[in-house]
This record gives sequence, structure tokens and C-alpha cells, in this order.
Amino acid sequence: MAPPVEHRAGRIDVLGVGVDPITVAELHAEIARLARGGKLGLVLNVNAHCLNLCYRDSALRDSLNSADVAFCDGAGVVLAARMLGGRIPARITYAAWIWRLASFAAAEGFSLYFLGARPGVAQEAARKLREHYPGLRIVGVRHGYFDHSTGSAETEAVLEEINAAAPDILLIGLGMPLQEIWLTENRHGLEAGVALTCGAAFDYASRRVRRGPRLLTESGFEWLARLLHEPRRLWRRYLLGNPLFLLRVLRQLLFRPAGRGPVKDPPQDRR
Repeated sequence: MAPPVEHRAGRIDVLGVGVDPITVAELHAEIARLARGGKLGLVLNVNAHCLNLCYRDSALRDSLNSADVAFCDGAGVVLAARMLGGRIPARITYAAWIWRLASFAAAEGFSLYFLGARPGVAQEAARKLREHYPGLRIVGVRHGYFDHSTGSAETEAVLEEINAAAPDILLIGLGMPLQEIWLTENRHGLEAGVALTCGAAFDYASRRVRRGPRLLTESGFEWLARLLHEPRRLWRRYLLGNPLFLLRVLRQLLFRPAGRGPVKDPPQDRR
């Protein structure tokens, strides 16, 4: 298990990762502050799958803990925070929030760059978002199928393309943990206001992937809708990963010292 971590004030420690209890309005305010801050800010999202990955991947865990904002993108994290005595006011999932982010960016005059997804998907997402928000400035779009190795010719070309566009907001949708790793390894070579990891946001905005019925998405079972849509790809993540995540949270809770104070990390399990 990870060694104890000093989290920024107000963050909730879930399996060694500090999660910001933040609303959409507060998140927008943070993005605006970072975009205008003069150096690259990092805004990352956290869900149960991500925290399961962090349980064994210290580099990913460190990336999340060093981010300016790590917001909750899953009902499992909301539940975990409640079990641990905290409260997360909102689950901010990209499938819905990408549209509000585009509206906010258009209103504030922020430019965006999309990096990720299969060829053509981010372009289609950009087109649909512009249809809804004609004032939205998307200054570059590139698919995520390139050599992600640090220093590779393709990565260097991507960095040059992003830097030439100099977006206020860079959205990176390469999937976990690749997007976090790539961003961490290349952050010092990026010229943008703020970078956000966004997973499958372009797939949702392009309508290539549909959200499940509202009965599931609004009751904490969006994972079930995704599982039903892509069972062969996602069954391990959800049918095995979700129970394992809750078990690990229970272990963290059981090893919390009596009274107030930081949560101790439980002994490493061998699952």
C-alpha cells in the first residue's frame, strides 16, 4: 500500500489519493484561474477504476496527488468518501459535463484543443460542440493513435502542434492510465493554460457512444449501462473491480485510528 500522503487542505483521502470535494461551479472557477495563471495547471478526474489502478501504481497515484484539482468522476468514489466520513457534493462525469464545459469555455472566451480517441472521433465531437455553442473556439484536434513514448518523433510532433495552437484548455482523452502518464511525462514541454484528462469524453460528445437510460445514470449505476454496452471490454473493470474497490475502502476504514486524525494505510493486500 502507498505510504501516507500529505494532501492539500480539504481533500478527502480515498486509498491514498486526495479527492477534491468540488461542485461544477467551483471546478469552472478553478479551471478559469489555472487557465489564466501563466503556467500549465493540471485537472484530473478520479473514479473507482482509477483508484484501483493507483493502488498498485505509485506513479499514477503521485500524478493525481500533484494535480491542482482531482475531482470525482464516479458514484463509487462518492460512496467511498461518505464511508470514510467525508462528503463529495457532486459526481462530475464527462459524458454530461463536456457540454457544460464547452458552454463555460465559450462564455469565457477560452480556446480548446482536443487530443485523443480514434481517428475522426474528436473532429466529430468538435463539430457537434460548435453546433451547440457557435462561439466555441477549438484551435486544434488530433486523434490519440500515435507513439506515446517520451521523446518519440510522433510525441514531439504532437507537442509542437499543441504548442503552436497554445490553447487555454487542453483536453486529453487517451484512457487511464495512459493519459495521466503521458501528461505527467510531457507537462513541462506543453504550452497551454490548463490540461484536463477526459477519458471517453470525445466518444460521448461525438455521439459515437451513447449514455445509458437516465434511470441508471442518475442513480449511481452508469457503470452498469457501460457494462451492458461493452461487456467484453469492461466486465473485469466493473464485475471484479467494483467489489475490490469497496473491499479496499473498507480496509482503509477499519485501519483508521480511533478519534480524529489522518487515515492510516492498511497492509497491502495480494489480490
